[in-house]
Amino acid sequence: MNRVVHFEMPYDNPERVSSFYHKAFGWETKSMGSQMGNYVLATTTETDPERGPKHPGAINGGFFPKQSDRPAQYPSIVIEVDSMTEARDRVTRAGGRVLGEPMEIPGVGMYVSFMDPEGNRVAMLEPSGRNRSGGQARK
Repeated sequence: MNRVVHFEMPYDNPERVSSFYHKAFGWETKSMGSQMGNYVLATTTETDPERGPKHPGAINGGFFPKQSDRPAQYPSIVIEVDSMTEARDRVTRAGGRVLGEPMEIPGVGMYVSFMDPEGNRVAMLEPSGRNRSGGQARK
């Protein structure tokens, strides 16, 4: 089974979204700046030295800026995969549609979004090196 490893939500105002989730839930946020597409990391649980959640089942996430030319900008989840190439093929064979080409997130891994047959935008991540969990991809 491939596990859920991250969540993402869109924002109009990075300061407002950061402030809300900090005040409402105690989450810590960190802006990654323009070089990382103005992505804002959200830490929702304690992490180990390799930035992974300390508690089983817990995940962290992030916020991305809304853009008028992007489809389905809603909250979504990110699923870890062992091989992006194989996972893209499985998504397509199962009736999904991959949105563009995978992009490399430095120090994290390869990432791409897809639409499932129900119209939900979901993403996949093939972690790089130390970020791998060791889980086996589903064939």
